[in-house]
Amino acid sequence: MNKKTLNNILKFLVIFLIVNYIYGVFVPKQASTTAVEPVRVVMSNNEYGKEALVTATIENNTDKDIIIPDDCPGEPLNVYTYSSGEWKQIQANPNIQCSDRIQTSEGELNNTITIKAKAQLKVAFDNWNHALFGNNGRYKVSIKADDGKQYESPEFTVVDQNMFKWLWMAFFYQPIYNVLIFLTAKLPYHDLGLAIILLTMIIRIILLVPSQKALKSQKKMQELQPKLEEIKEKHKGDQQRISVETMELWKTHKVNPFGSCLPLLIQFPVFIALFYVVESGLNPDHAHLLYSGFVAVAFNEINTNFLGILELTKPNTFVLPLIVGLLQFVQMKMTMKKNTPKVGKKSDMDMANSAMVYVMPVMVAFITVSVPAAAGLYWATSTLFGIGQQYVVNKDSEKTTGGPKQIIEVKA
Repeated sequence: MNKKTLNNILKFLVIFLIVNYIYGVFVPKQASTTAVEPVRVVMSNNEYGKEALVTATIENNTDKDIIIPDDCPGEPLNVYTYSSGEWKQIQANPNIQCSDRIQTSEGELNNTITIKAKAQLKVAFDNWNHALFGNNGRYKVSIKADDGKQYESPEFTVVDQNMFKWLWMAFFYQPIYNVLIFLTAKLPYHDLGLAIILLTMIIRIILLVPSQKALKSQKKMQELQPKLEEIKEKHKGDQQRISVETMELWKTHKVNPFGSCLPLLIQFPVFIALFYVVESGLNPDHAHLLYSGFVAVAFNEINTNFLGILELTKPNTFVLPLIVGLLQFVQMKMTMKKNTPKVGKKSDMDMANSAMVYVMPVMVAFITVSVPAAAGLYWATSTLFGIGQQYVVNKDSEKTTGGPKQIIEVKA
């Protein structure tokens, strides 16, 4: 860079700094036009699919508490929909327990809702969602504070569910929801715990044939493991040859390495669906999801306290996770039980399987801690059923191979 170019750059920088300084000192700054509102009603989304939970947050930016009336069993905030060219208020009055409708550390419930100074209160329309927002359209919500002023949310819309959500609701959530409510209605005392156990047994019986095949396939995979290690050792470094002979071995013995995953892949969506059913489905607002002709039950008559010691709608932090973890450990130990004696160094798969015997129960126990006890009861019952299945498979395997110490010879 020559001297002339450098001088021009320096002159430009000096002029630029002087102009900005003069502008900053002598030109008056305009006041901000975006003043903070004393109270804001903010929606969690601008657009909701049908059945999605509408949630609003009330922000109190003032130095004093704000009090709004508690209209329970009416909706907690005023709701308006745009119809025929104007905004019209809509209302719902479900049969609910008013003392349980909002749970928050920032708000207090009595005959009024109090929002602390400089605090926020999140309000979910869980007990009014379908009644108020069951149709596509434009909506907004508002509150009328004790100062007499009305504070409105921005406009939001309700649209049709996306395809994934529709499939989830149609093939997992709604069938499980209907069967669970039907069983609860038929059982003595409308016991939700017994209904979950029966539902679990029904699901496991439906999956009995594919899960039995999967367990047998998994057992065959273990029996063939020494031969697989032999192939790897024989063709060490030739991955293509190893893959070809491995596939031939599986084909010869009719083993599907992915077959053992099927029952687990089916059970996890059921587990998740049951979690959502218990978490949010036991209120009258979800009654529209019941199939026509299904026997229903008054939701406030459902007994959610199993055996008088386990509240199914809330997480159980110690006893149930421990039981579920131990049952999972027993099932894993039975699954990893081999019919062949251990010879030589453990393979990578053996070490991974050994680790899973301890890791999987701990993972399942931690998941059980964080979900409603109803989901944990389902998993415990399902695992107990699986233990019985595994026992039968292990016994059949011992008979087929001639006892636990007979080594399976497989021709290459």
